[in-house]
Amino acid sequence: MFVKITLVGLLVFMMVNLAFAMRVMLKGESNQKMSKFIGRRVLASVIIVVIVLIALATGVITPNPRPY
Repeated sequence: MFVKITLVGLLVFMMVNLAFAMRVMLKGESNQKMSKFIGRRVLASVIIVVIVLIALATGVITPNPRPY
């Protein structure tokens, strides 16, 4: 359950950073860099993929054996 809560938290973190990047992009001239927020989003997605792979390898989560 902890892994799922962590993944949901990271997904929310990604969406928040995406919204901040959109705000900076729409605002135009700003003293904050949009790449900072996009970089955080990419880092969060890499962490999500690593957590999912580790959880699958250790058996914490199990994939659906048959998709149909």
